[in-house]
Amino acid sequence: MGLRQPAVEGVEVTDAGFWRGKRVLLTGHTGFKGAWLAAWLLRRGAEVHGLALAPEGARSLFTDAGLAGRMHSRLGDIRDPAVVEAAFQASRPQIVLHLAAQALVRASFDDPVGTFATNVMGTIHVLEAARRAPSVRVIVNVTSDKCYENREVVWPYREDDAMGGSDPYSASKGCAELVTSAWRKSYFGAKNPAYASPALIASARAGNVIGGGDWAVDRLIPDCVRAIEQGVEIVLRNPTAVRPWQHVMEPLSGYMLLAERLWEDGAAVAEGWNFGPRDDCPPKKVSWVVERLVSEWGGGARWKLDAMPNPPEAKLLRVDSSKAAFRLGWSPRLDTPQAVAWTVDWYRRYLAGEPAMQLLDEQIARYEGLAAA
Repeated sequence: MGLRQPAVEGVEVTDAGFWRGKRVLLTGHTGFKGAWLAAWLLRRGAEVHGLALAPEGARSLFTDAGLAGRMHSRLGDIRDPAVVEAAFQASRPQIVLHLAAQALVRASFDDPVGTFATNVMGTIHVLEAARRAPSVRVIVNVTSDKCYENREVVWPYREDDAMGGSDPYSASKGCAELVTSAWRKSYFGAKNPAYASPALIASARAGNVIGGGDWAVDRLIPDCVRAIEQGVEIVLRNPTAVRPWQHVMEPLSGYMLLAERLWEDGAAVAEGWNFGPRDDCPPKKVSWVVERLVSEWGGGARWKLDAMPNPPEAKLLRVDSSKAAFRLGWSPRLDTPQAVAWTVDWYRRYLAGEPAMQLLDEQIARYEGLAAA
């Protein structure tokens, strides 16, 4: 089947009817991005099965939104191949969306072995279980924009640029991309009769996402919200770092669209894909995001520089999403100020007592109603 033509402006690029009744295994469903994606898939009528560790911390979007009662949630560690195999046997998924990961740069410095065990071997366990599952047709492996060998150049990275990483987290994501490529060429797409699986696999690369309901420790927006709640100064460890900020729904819409295209268009889209911010939204400094958040929130919140030494992080990173725009018809819908405003609106209303699931549904519906940029 040939590739579809890109969507035109103002037309929903994902197919709301596509997901109805599809059996989906979503790893990492108890995390921030995973909870948002689970809510969106449920809204689309999918039969959602999840595999993830238990939610961490005193607050969790997954718990607050009551998602455990709306989907088939299985708690387990992807570092254990038997746990992964059992999840596949129980769910018999048609589509696998692999988001489970150790996702924090600073945590990777503290536990590099655990980071590689989760992000590399965990990915292998998922792909091996998918290869043996006759029900699986589509796999989307979500990695990170940090998978690229970052030379901190001004131009954005494209999908055929070299994989790399100068810190444990980034290197683990580069390795996960190499694993995906190797399994694609060796096993998926029925290319090797001795080992073939008819399933198709693609990888998705996105970066610094923001949005309501993120309560992770040592992540910018949650740290800001906690400081504002407590009436203390926001502490920034790297205010001059430049990142391609985007709302969490932007890459999630890309992951769903990519799964749809794999299902309908086949091997032609079984590749790596970038899902970054709009071209008219250049990367912003950490300090810009915080100042914008404080302005949207009001109340005179302030920030200061962290006096403690911190592990080194990249100063500049950008990705080029033109391939996804041209070949998939994917396009971001929110600029950076809008992304911050939507995020602040979610947190303020949640802290004022509005239900988390109601806020998820409302913002997803609002996003679906926007014209593509």
